[in-house]
Amino acid sequence: MSTTTKDTWTKTTCAYCGVGCGIEARPTRDGALEIQGDQSHPANFGRLCSKGLALGETVGHQGRLLHPSIAGTQCDWAPALDTVASRFSEVIAQHGPDAVAFYVSGQLLTEDYYVANKLMKGFIGSGNIDTNSRLCMSSSVAGHKRAFGADCVPGCYADLELADLVILTGSNLAWCHPVLYQRLKAAKTARPELKVIVIDPRTTSSCEIADLHLAIHPGSDVALFNGLLAYLAQHQHLDPAYIADHTEGFDMALASARRDAQDLRALATITGISRQQLTAFFRLFAETEKVVTVYSQGVNQSSQGTDKVNSLLNCHLATGRIGKPGSGPFSVTGQPNAMGGREVGGLANTLAAHMEFGNDTQSQMVSEFWQTETLARTPGLKAIDLFDAIDSGRVKAVWIMATNPAVSLPDSETIQRALTQCPFVVVSDCIADTDTTRLADVLLPAQGWSEKSGTVTNSERRISRQRRLLPTPGDGKPDWWIISEVAKRMGFGHAFDYRHEADIFREYSRMTTLDNTTAASPARRVLNLSGLANLTPEQYHQLSPQQWPVLDQPATTSETSISKRLFANGQFATPSGKAQFIAVKYQPPLNQISLAYPLVLNSGRIRDQWHTMTRTGLSPRLGEHTPEPCVTLHPDDAACHHLTSGQLARITSRYGEVTARVTLSRSVRAGDVFVPIHWNQTTASAGKVCQLIGPQTDSLSGQPEFKFTPVALAPLAYGSEAVVLTKRPLAPELLTDCAYWSRQTVSQGYLYRLASEAKPDALFARLAQTASRADRQLSFSSANGLYRHALIEKSLLEFYVLVADSLHQHDVEWLYPLLDEPLDDSIERALISGQLEGKLAGGKTVCACKQVGKNTLCAAIREQQLTTVAEVSACTQAGTGCGSCTGEIQLLIETVQEEDTSITNAVNHRS
Repeated sequence: MSTTTKDTWTKTTCAYCGVGCGIEARPTRDGALEIQGDQSHPANFGRLCSKGLALGETVGHQGRLLHPSIAGTQCDWAPALDTVASRFSEVIAQHGPDAVAFYVSGQLLTEDYYVANKLMKGFIGSGNIDTNSRLCMSSSVAGHKRAFGADCVPGCYADLELADLVILTGSNLAWCHPVLYQRLKAAKTARPELKVIVIDPRTTSSCEIADLHLAIHPGSDVALFNGLLAYLAQHQHLDPAYIADHTEGFDMALASARRDAQDLRALATITGISRQQLTAFFRLFAETEKVVTVYSQGVNQSSQGTDKVNSLLNCHLATGRIGKPGSGPFSVTGQPNAMGGREVGGLANTLAAHMEFGNDTQSQMVSEFWQTETLARTPGLKAIDLFDAIDSGRVKAVWIMATNPAVSLPDSETIQRALTQCPFVVVSDCIADTDTTRLADVLLPAQGWSEKSGTVTNSERRISRQRRLLPTPGDGKPDWWIISEVAKRMGFGHAFDYRHEADIFREYSRMTTLDNTTAASPARRVLNLSGLANLTPEQYHQLSPQQWPVLDQPATTSETSISKRLFANGQFATPSGKAQFIAVKYQPPLNQISLAYPLVLNSGRIRDQWHTMTRTGLSPRLGEHTPEPCVTLHPDDAACHHLTSGQLARITSRYGEVTARVTLSRSVRAGDVFVPIHWNQTTASAGKVCQLIGPQTDSLSGQPEFKFTPVALAPLAYGSEAVVLTKRPLAPELLTDCAYWSRQTVSQGYLYRLASEAKPDALFARLAQTASRADRQLSFSSANGLYRHALIEKSLLEFYVLVADSLHQHDVEWLYPLLDEPLDDSIERALISGQLEGKLAGGKTVCACKQVGKNTLCAAIREQQLTTVAEVSACTQAGTGCGSCTGEIQLLIETVQEEDTSITNAVNHRS
């Protein structure tokens, strides 16, 4: 397989979600990248989402961490590495190995993960290495291990296209895994008899193709799937032969399920789903042979997450719908290498290569393989417990790699305090200024996505190469190199003498073969890469995507499209070789609503952003769809809390406070609110949703409860609002005086939204003073407190400020591109009058791929009398990229039709 094509496109993988899309990239003259989908990659066959298409805009050097530093002073690599090694060694000598810890990330490549795990568990001798995958997938891991005996996802992406029923539960596939959604949508278009059920408290974009939407009460999933299991038994839709031959524990699981589902009326009350809908769901599952259940964070991120996972696995085991084409439970991961990290032991409670703590034989094999006498013998601290241990002083040195826990972990105040008072904090990252890097004693510059080389494993267990595309700026190094150099300085050089990432991959692949040569035996591990254990550096460089297990060295590129399903023979990785039913019982979420906190907060991702926006936040087009922190709530709740659309609201919980812009929508249930996870202290004054979320976790998986937090809402008091468009960041002291601010990247600069207790004239005077001199100045003020001021240099806008007592999104969205192009008369008139002409009238971006705005779409729908998404796409090109905006296009069609009908009715009434 050639990794480059004749016109210099290089094959690699996307940096975002666990779909693991193949992309092709080539450098441009300005240092960016051209990006296109890899038509040959079996994960996406050329499809990409808006984030993947915008990757080329995120590879510049803006904001990069370029050099090592100690206590804020730039230095060379040698003193920085010496400091890390000596300080860790000192802490270990004085307090023992459990006084140090690593906190790593699904953004690391498998080779990075392997070396970090080897150093901590193999040579430091502690289990204290955990990963941010704990926050998104650990309940799935725990559920798989209980049921299957190993952390194995049985199915393949192709099963979405082969199924007759696909259930999306706790997964907004359309926004969080858009390419899989597009594959599913295309399959449903080709086969309309394919049914789709969405189980989600919100009406999400995934509901666009749903035949049935079950708006479940948050946290009641166990009751729902226990009800399904009881229904299957009651109506003789089980597979008795499969249960008898290939499973254990069914009777106890069914008895527990029946206790939760004795009465359909009671089950409807618990789940919030009508009896009619419950019956329709149960019947459709029971009567459809090929069923795939896709689940993600909505199931996992719960204090009962592991039981939720096992409740749905029980239903698939009871009907024998596992390991077959078009059938099976399917956990889709949130990060590009969450699966790879789990393989090599990146979770604190696993050893390595799917070998476990507590197994003396496996511990001995690992010790001999790594040639170490200091192998950790007990699990380490999981993420929340780890940071609690830092806070209490038990962990005295921590190394954080490629993640931003000061934003992403719950109970942000505790995380901030823990890292502030920790005696020694090391952060290796590619971004200089994050909420976490600000708390570091030593900063180590790591390579970014476009500079790294290694492998990642996607949600269907497919290993793909990530290849270097661009030179590394400054002193940045691969994470595996940084870790290895520290290991050498700690005295472990013999075990970390790697010349190339291929050396690490071969070692890891050989590790998977330890006592694992006969895959048919139940005692053997499913994870087996024996076919990749002897790759030459050239073969590693050329490696095509491979789905594990890989027992033979791949011979042809055509093998990359083969779909391998696990457990098709009914043999599982448990000691008995049989799958285990797990008796689970519905329990309400740990935190309950109260008079003080009467609403339920659900947190999650939005369409065009990723994690804490350190990468996606660099792309101007990705920021346009949802430009600032927002809270979505039902209109009835808004009325009760005296909130209106576009207003700023204070959201409070027992743990903290967030400020966000109000969006009203009937897509959320009354009593629920939704807040995205992406904002941080760099991009907003108080947008970190984890400031609201408590540290409660699933007792088995350690995964935090992100989907059920009691909160209260109230209007934010302010006297004026402003928007500032500027080529340079605003001074921090100016922002400190604001009651609220948010910042987004636009082409050639930044756009700020501000709110202040000051009156409009006072805020305007303060903002206008920050502007530098320019060729020309345009100003406007009115008696009703509206102020505009623009600075123009050589026909280019340098600075613009708009102040009023209140502003709306339509006052702002037309400004996004103005720093990037010469001004004409119509733009200058708009800057002063606010009246939009020509291309400025396109409106808020709906389609990020094709840059089509709301006003353009509404005009086309109205003028061309378009009635379907396909017609709108053909007319405007919107929705023809990744397709994740098609749900919004459908809503616009319905809105225009409703508005036109209302106008017609009003005219008829007057006449």
